[in-house]
Amino acid sequence: MSLATYIGCNIEILINDDSSDEFFYIGSCFADELNLLDVKKYQFTTPYVYEVSSHWGIEISEYMNPETCAQSKKKLIKLCEIMDNYIKKDDFFELYSCWVGEEADKREGETTLQINDFDINQINIPEKTLVRFEK
Repeated sequence: MSLATYIGCNIEILINDDSSDEFFYIGSCFADELNLLDVKKYQFTTPYVYEVSSHWGIEISEYMNPETCAQSKKKLIKLCEIMDNYIKKDDFFELYSCWVGEEADKREGETTLQINDFDINQINIPEKTLVRFEK
């Protein structure tokens, strides 16, 4: 099984399906069209949904392997930098990570963060947690 991370937003963003960047890109990796439809229907409030691909999803929790958690923190910072260029003041984007095939499952938590004002070492984002990043 694979951990996939999805983002939902109110605007279209540029998809970069060039998987030559092993660290991070926006485009398909694990998910298929049905997975994207399920996460849109059951988790997000936004019209546009994308997979955030990095050959493993973004999950930040105390129960993770420290190296994988550190990589997730770097990916989340990069994602926020990218999305900061897309969304305008008073807008938001949503993030959700789950095992592929579990997009329609009940979410286990949700939280809201400011896109430019959070301490990456103080946040907890386990799988099946909806995170709303506001600007």
